[in-house]
Parts: sequence; C-alpha cells; structure tokens
Amino acid sequence: MCGIVGVVSTTPVNQLIYDALLLLQHRGQDAAGIVTQQERKFFMHKAKGMVKDIFRTRNMRALPGTVGLGQVRYPTAGNAASEEEAQPFYVNAPFGIVMAHNGNLTNARRLRRELFDTDHRHTNTESDSEVLLNVLAHELARANSGTPLRTQDIFTAVRAVHRRIKGSYAVVALIAGYGLLAFRDPYGIRPLCLGKGPDGTVMVASESVALEGTLHQLDSDVAPGEAVFIHLDGRIEREQCAEHSQLHPCIFEYIYLARPDSVMDGISVYQARLNMGETLAKRVISTVPPNQIDAIIPIPESSRPSAMQLAQRLGIPYREGFVKNRYVGRTFIMPGQATRKKSVRQKLNAIGSEFKGKSVLLVDDSIVRGTTSKEIVQMARDAGAAKVYLASAAPPVRYPNVYGIDMPTSEELIAHNRTEEEIRQWIGCDALIYQDLEAMKVAVAQVNPAVAGFEASCFDAQYITGDISDEPPAHPLKPVSADGEDDGEGNSRLSL
Repeated sequence: MCGIVGVVSTTPVNQLIYDALLLLQHRGQDAAGIVTQQERKFFMHKAKGMVKDIFRTRNMRALPGTVGLGQVRYPTAGNAASEEEAQPFYVNAPFGIVMAHNGNLTNARRLRRELFDTDHRHTNTESDSEVLLNVLAHELARANSGTPLRTQDIFTAVRAVHRRIKGSYAVVALIAGYGLLAFRDPYGIRPLCLGKGPDGTVMVASESVALEGTLHQLDSDVAPGEAVFIHLDGRIEREQCAEHSQLHPCIFEYIYLARPDSVMDGISVYQARLNMGETLAKRVISTVPPNQIDAIIPIPESSRPSAMQLAQRLGIPYREGFVKNRYVGRTFIMPGQATRKKSVRQKLNAIGSEFKGKSVLLVDDSIVRGTTSKEIVQMARDAGAAKVYLASAAPPVRYPNVYGIDMPTSEELIAHNRTEEEIRQWIGCDALIYQDLEAMKVAVAQVNPAVAGFEASCFDAQYITGDISDEPPAHPLKPVSADGEDDGEGNSRLSL
C-alpha cells in the first residue's frame, strides 16, 4: 500500500503535490518523493521519512513546473532500508518517463529476467516498481517505432503491460513533453480516482480525500484496466486497455487502509465501516450477552465508526477509553515487528476511569499479527477492567497478502492454523468475536451494488489474479519480497 498523486495544471504544482501527499500520509510513512516537469526537464526530490520532514523550502524551490507526480511509500517489496527505492523512478528512454506505483507485482522475478534476457533493460534495485516502469518503457518504445508520440501508442503500450504483468497496480507516469498517464490493474485491486479543480487543474490520486482536501472535485474513478492520458493542456483521453476487466477492490482498504472521509469506487469508507459495525453486532450477541457489557470502546482510529454503530445497535454506552498520541505513526504499517510492539504503549494510553471495575468490549478494525491486540488487552486489565472482550470488525486474517499489504508470510499471522479459542488464549481476552466474511462483503457492497466482488485473499486464500497457488515453496518467503517463490513459469507459491 502506497499513496500516489499526479497533477497537470497551468500553475506551479510543487505545493499542490506536497499538500496532496500530506493528505495521503496514512498510506505510507517510510519514504516520499515528488517529481515535476518544466519544459522537457524533470526535477526530483525523494528520501526516507515523512513528507513534512523530507521537503524543506529549498527542496520545494528546486521543483519547478506545472506538471508533476508524487508518492508516499509503504514498503512491501524490495528493500525497505534503501533510500534508492523511494519513488518516483526514472528511465530516460523512450522520451523520458518517471513513474509512481501503488501495489505489488506477483510475477516480478520472471519479469526481471525477461527484461534482462529479452528486452535488454537493466534494473538497479529490488523494487517491483522499477520492473513495472521498465516494462512500460519497453512496450512504449515498441508501440511508437520512433515517430512523434500519439495517444494510441500509449494505450497500445498499456494493453501490452496488462498482458505481461500480474498483481495489483495503480500507476501514474509522466512522459516528458507529452503529459500524464494513469492506469489501473484489470481487477482494480488498488484504488485510483480522477478530479478537476476550478482553474482547470486535473489531478489523479489514490483516494478522493487528496482531491477534496486540495479543493478539487471528484470526477470519477479510473476503471479497472482503464488508461487515462492527460495532455499538458489539460485534455483528457481515456480508453479501456484490458481484455477482461472486473471491479474487485481490496476489501482491506475499507477495513483499515483508507481514510474514512474517502469515497473509493463509489463506496464511502465511513459508511462501509458503519455497516461492518451493524453486522458485527449479530456476532457479538451470539457470543456475549449485551447485558454483560458495560461499555464499548474503540481502539483508535479506524475502528471508531464500526464501534459506534455496534454500540448503537446493542444499546450499550460508547466510550473513548484510549487516547492516541498523534505523533506516532500507524502501527500496522511500521516496518519490523519489534518497532510495532514498542510503539503500542507510546501510541495509546488508557483512561483509567473508563475501565476500572467494568466489563468492556474493545473493538478493533482487524487482528493481523496479534501482538498489538495482546498489548492493548493487557493495558485494559492494568487500568482495572473486570472483563475484557475483544471484537474485530474483520474476519480472521489467515493467509498472506501479495497485493501490496504487509502480510507476507503465514507464520506472522496469529489466526493462521489456530482456532479462535487458541487465538483468544494467546491474546488474553475473556471473549473474542470475529466478523463473518460473507456478511462483511455484503455490508460493504451494499453501499455500491455495482461492485462485482472484493479481493479478500488474506481471509479466504482466493487469489484473484490466478497466479498464486497453495503449494508450499522450497524456502520460506522473505518479508522483503511479496512476489513469492517462482515455480519456473513465473507463478508465485505461498506457504499457506
């Protein structure tokens, strides 16, 4: 998961891109980068860290131009410690292309070999995003044949990219002297939307909040498999470039990743989370009698809408029992388990009066590794809670996610090969309630019935791209890569 933005305007875009990245900071806190274009020259600054720390006045002044793009990075493939793997990436031929990518390629290893052996292109990092950029550059060169670039050449290249690569990808790319390209994988796993400003500025971004927060009007989502090309004068051309496309967005976007004030693929994230609370109420009633619960307390931030709706449905007081330190990053997307565990107590502090002598139901958006949940349950007990029940607005996370979320190996997941009772005992709560998967899908889909389905592989092991099998690999998956062990045919195998 990363956050990407691209802008075509008639005025300088450096500040606009910076503001949009701040609004997308929740999608990645490891690194950030901005590139702008003036005439045919690119200007780039990228580094590890948060947006506000990377871009100083001197850096912003060195980013002139009326066209540009940016990214906030959350590493799931490649080397998280390498500053070279911060995006955007650049290639000088054909034309000169810079690109930012959100997602994960599941056949990156095979593609890297193809690029070297067949396409004669060199990649300098372990990042699958650099692989994607070089595939795009190669196909654009093939489609163009040395003549002035036409929009149809670009769309032809994107068609070829769709045929060659597997996995999840939302992409923004600048082609020097021509304009901004945006496209999305045929399943629409990772989000991408388009908006316009009152002055004619055109922006594409991962979430609608980046548009609205910079005074742009949400126009539409980029459809699965669709390519959108924005000329330097603001003209927009779009074309469906996938042979088969169907909207199956990642359901974890609605559970945790996206901001609640975003609308993605016609679904309000906030409404989706309210609906999850409604369906979770049925599960709670069947596990713990409501008269045994004194208060419902969310674990900030993503679980609040679900917890509020659950409390209303059950007629139980809703209370804020934890205060969040807003200067600590999102625990889930911090690299390294030791860092996550250490940050829990720095991030949250319990309000003792809301726990002392009470039976409380804690509500979290999901339980992934279980370490954070265990720490928080103990915090509630230390604050004097008589009983601590825990409810998850998501089902058990049992399988790796290969599409851009940091769940690379089964061994890291608390629910893998464990019963719910075993999980409850390990976490240390008095009762554990999980959401029902099918009920959750219905709850989210009812906000926009046009959605064909959801990518929910971390819950059900159904990998929608069809290139992931459950055959155990010869060696365990390494956390630095999400494209798995290669079976010789370019398909990934995960240890399920």
